[in-house]
Amino acid sequence: MVRALKTFFPQATVLAACFALAGCGGLGDTGADIFPEGFDPDNVEAAQGDWLITRLPSEMEHLNPYTATDAYATQVQSYVFEGLMERDPETLEMKPLLAESYEISDDHLTYTFTLRDDVHFSDGEPVTVDDVLFSFNTVLDPQVNAPHARNYLQDIETVEAIDDRTVQFEVSQPYYRHLVMIGSLYIIPEHIYGEGDFNNHPNNREPVGSGPYAFERWQTNQEVRIVRNENYWGEEPYIDRRVFRIITEDNAAFQVLRREDMDVMNLTPELWQNQANRPDFEARFQKLPHSEPRYSYIGWNLRRPQFDDRRVRQALTMLLNREEILEEIYYGLGQVTSGTFFIENPEYNQDIEPWPYDRERAEELLEEAGWTDSTGDGVRDRDGEPFEFTLLIVADSDTAEQIATIFQQSLRRAGITMNIRRLEWATLLEEIDSRNFDAITMGWNMPPDPDPYQVWHSSQIDQGSNYVGFANDEADEIIEEGRREFDPDRRVELYHRFHEIVHEEQPYTFMFIPETLMTVHKRVFGITMYPYGPYPLEWFVPEELHRYD
Repeated sequence: MVRALKTFFPQATVLAACFALAGCGGLGDTGADIFPEGFDPDNVEAAQGDWLITRLPSEMEHLNPYTATDAYATQVQSYVFEGLMERDPETLEMKPLLAESYEISDDHLTYTFTLRDDVHFSDGEPVTVDDVLFSFNTVLDPQVNAPHARNYLQDIETVEAIDDRTVQFEVSQPYYRHLVMIGSLYIIPEHIYGEGDFNNHPNNREPVGSGPYAFERWQTNQEVRIVRNENYWGEEPYIDRRVFRIITEDNAAFQVLRREDMDVMNLTPELWQNQANRPDFEARFQKLPHSEPRYSYIGWNLRRPQFDDRRVRQALTMLLNREEILEEIYYGLGQVTSGTFFIENPEYNQDIEPWPYDRERAEELLEEAGWTDSTGDGVRDRDGEPFEFTLLIVADSDTAEQIATIFQQSLRRAGITMNIRRLEWATLLEEIDSRNFDAITMGWNMPPDPDPYQVWHSSQIDQGSNYVGFANDEADEIIEEGRREFDPDRRVELYHRFHEIVHEEQPYTFMFIPETLMTVHKRVFGITMYPYGPYPLEWFVPEELHRYD
């Protein structure tokens, strides 16, 4: 899983200046046809060239492919780095990438990969078996700040070069995602990352990989640029340069998009509903709403005495009117979720209904847990301590602030004091990683074949992604058994029970699976909506519509 804040968009600095070399302006509000005379949009040819400018809602901490965990870094890294395997966007099956071929032993304990002999990193150096060995040895090093990745590879006992093109992995026990996790790990160059402090490596801001794009530059608080990799071994992408413009405020970003100084942006529901439905906008931009496997939540730090009783956590969820928020803030563009799996996947237990908004039952649960107003001051207390806590949200996010304010008012009426603290994205991550919080608003992206280990196993409490400190013996047993289960139907049964446990325990208040409200300029073609969203490497701009050549 990759942590994200795609529901509560991070916001900090407004960047509204015209983009250098791009040419300011556009079609404005005229609604004029963007296509030149004689151009037939139903009969276009793919062409190389041009740039695509995408909005990045917040600046990532760094671009180290092993230690970064946020979705913003992943968005850039996916173009720069490659693994031995990749997912087919249509079938979601794994297929060879840097590997030419692979074999799996019948007992699922040996994985053998044969490397292609024509692959180079963006600096021209060849990708070798030694780079593969270095990559896995690095991520398995306990001194490397990558517990989120390491937990998926912890069964690897040996990684051995059989010859100069063949590498073999021996694992201690079967795991249904070994091929996915071994195949997906980005392979990094030993000659670049092999010297110095890996966690704080200088190339954390200047990554080098073997992907279709090479890193070009990173201007802090402004943009990250990647350019087509001239040394790329595979099929060249159509787009010459991709620019990720860091614009943290939603409305400011939309104005840049509307001026056509940006090509791609995911909109907030408010912008989608009230701005993007205007004829002048629809004349120039494609609107491509789709569901992605992600959800938002409020996480309760179970180390805090306020949240150590599941009755309290259930009560807190019952005091958040999620259905009303979905309609009023998200304009109905999404679904309320009850658990950690994607609602459209079989692992999600459809028999479980989200906890309802129920103030009366919530107050009964709080009373049962010992939180009463013993002093008559309107604030519940237990053992002399008032029920008060702080919710961390991303700074300047209108959506986060709206939800937090609604929740704050609802809790106040129930005798609970919730403070709201706004933090910049990087600072928020620091607080979470140090477990220095009461409650947080965050989100998770989920893969097609989910494994809840990273987020929910008790072994991940101190250094992994189990930030809230959830520990449950039965849940641990299910997670461990599920990892060894190759029968998907049996694994679904296990995960349905896991869903029940997490629903009852409520370490998170599970909130929404929002629609992804993507807009792309109409000069961009080749967009196909696959089960898990579009595949931007297929996108192109016909030569007649190039703007940045």
